[in-house]
Amino acid sequence: MDRWKIVELLDGKNLLPAIFFVFSRVGCDQAVRQVLRSGIRLTTAPERQEIREIVDEHCRTLRDEDLAVLGYYEWLEGLERGVAAHHAGLLPAFKEVVEELFQRKLVKVVFATETLALGINMPARSVVLEKLEKFNGESRVPITPGEYTQLTGRAGRRGIDVEGHSVIQWAQGLDPQAVASLASRRTYPLNSSFRPTYNMAVNLIEQFGRSRTREVLETSFAQFQADRAVVDLARKVRTQQQSLDGYAKSMQCHLGDFGEYMLLRQDIAALEKQGASRSEAQSRSERDRRQEKITALRRELRQHPCNACTEREQHARWAERWYRLKKQTDQLSAQIRSRTGAVAKIFDRVTDVLLDLGYLVPRDGSNAAEAATYDSSSVSKVAEVDVASPGRTLRRIYGDRDLLVAECLRRGVWNQLDVPSLAAMAATLVYEPRRDEGMVSERYLPRGEFRTALDRTRTIWSELDDLEQAHKLPGTAQPAPGLALAMHRWARGASLDSVLDDAELAAGDFVRWTKQTIDLLDQLSVVADPPVGPIARKALDAVRRGIVSYTAV
Repeated sequence: MDRWKIVELLDGKNLLPAIFFVFSRVGCDQAVRQVLRSGIRLTTAPERQEIREIVDEHCRTLRDEDLAVLGYYEWLEGLERGVAAHHAGLLPAFKEVVEELFQRKLVKVVFATETLALGINMPARSVVLEKLEKFNGESRVPITPGEYTQLTGRAGRRGIDVEGHSVIQWAQGLDPQAVASLASRRTYPLNSSFRPTYNMAVNLIEQFGRSRTREVLETSFAQFQADRAVVDLARKVRTQQQSLDGYAKSMQCHLGDFGEYMLLRQDIAALEKQGASRSEAQSRSERDRRQEKITALRRELRQHPCNACTEREQHARWAERWYRLKKQTDQLSAQIRSRTGAVAKIFDRVTDVLLDLGYLVPRDGSNAAEAATYDSSSVSKVAEVDVASPGRTLRRIYGDRDLLVAECLRRGVWNQLDVPSLAAMAATLVYEPRRDEGMVSERYLPRGEFRTALDRTRTIWSELDDLEQAHKLPGTAQPAPGLALAMHRWARGASLDSVLDDAELAAGDFVRWTKQTIDLLDQLSVVADPPVGPIARKALDAVRRGIVSYTAV
């Protein structure tokens, strides 16, 4: 059914205002255009006048030359007819207007992405789900019961509606039972994403010391979840150990050690399998040596007391079961060991990296190797460390690439950058490219000192990544210069339309990344020594202009 027909149907049954969840920005914008093309008008003349007044109040600071670039007039037409889109690509000021108009019941239909379901006060009488699956960045997957509850939780306005309505649009192959299971489930897993960072480590060590910090981390929710998983694994290990004891009893032989006898049989089988799979690749001498070993093992097998047992093969069957289950049990035990104290272990690895780089130093004259060792069974044996001068700089740097920023400042790789180039570098360190975004060609990077500084920054990132890999840490994403040229031109005063064209971003996305760039520049203006600190303060003023200066985050 066409979207405008659904809107008319809901309007006729007094089920507006409604939120249609469409799991793509492009889909939201297309839906608005489709409804407007049908000629639908959901507002009265007084409502349209009130809408224009509210829009003027929020958008009066927008420059005339930016209005067309932002699609202002088409957006305003939709609002006056009671229809709007809401997604992250919209200018923040536009999203604020849509939210206020919807709350005032002036906009009747909003086509939104799932981000609207989080943290925004926009309850509706009805919620419409066009599909029960979404694209997660790699493939189309069904929405979870938790996501369904979050989305449909917008239906029903407190103090206005007695009940809310969730509408699932019919599609070929839709299973009503699947819809019912989504709606009926009321318990959802809560998983911690907590992970100690470099900035967190130096701040906690400065305040509590290393030993106390480990104790605090071991009481975190992330560790609680890991420990809870360990309980289930330990229960399974105990159950399997009982089975192992039974298998061991059944394979006992009155003539000798049957486990020893089975090891000989397994060694022979392994060598024979190796020879069959690699016969063409091995030299004659290698085959001869293997055959000699097999002959010797067979001789030892025939001489073993258990070889003469009349119940030998029956014992062997129990022994095979024992070895298979023993392998599984050992794997479970390894999982238990890896999860016990998992958060504190990650913290220790982070600490080791900081010790290697000199952000932390051993206390009381102990060497770095001693300070980097720890005993997970006894916190009291952990070597204490102190925060060094570079670590005090790192304490005031917040972000995913905190250590990279601190190390670049420490080595002075940005000292030659001017205002636009430092703004571009800051954007490179906060920007996260889209999955389908390829490598940026050098011709699309700012010229001059920026390219030299970017090469040195990438080299430092590579060194840090190698160090993190050596300490079994996942590492951080490398700098992404996809927004560098656009931010460089914006800091030089380029127009909005040309910058958006360079960035290939929606206005809302550009503002969001620029706000994050401003946040990093603000940090640099405080923590960085000259010349970077003063240049960062100037870059703040150069970037904080136009739509960036008069829109909220």
